[in-house]
Amino acid sequence: MDDLDKYIEKRKKKIPKFARNYDDGYEQFKIGALLKEARISAGLTQEQIAAKLKTRKSAISRIENHAEDIRLSTLANYAKALGKSLRLEVA
Repeated sequence: MDDLDKYIEKRKKKIPKFARNYDDGYEQFKIGALLKEARISAGLTQEQIAAKLKTRKSAISRIENHAEDIRLSTLANYAKALGKSLRLEVA
């Protein structure tokens, strides 16, 4: 565990609201990061995926960088545009 991880864990223990907000924010960030990684792996630019989804590059950027409150149908359409399927898991 590096210094940043130690700091985050320390704050999470001291401030419950920080812990909740951090964990929620991380999950939203992770969704966007996974979408971006899948797009890059497919060899597509934001402009190309936007064209497939009939939207603008700015909308794709917003999805990849701020995936909060993203609709399930948007996730499914994004995956389909990449030639992939969406798989959800409740753990």
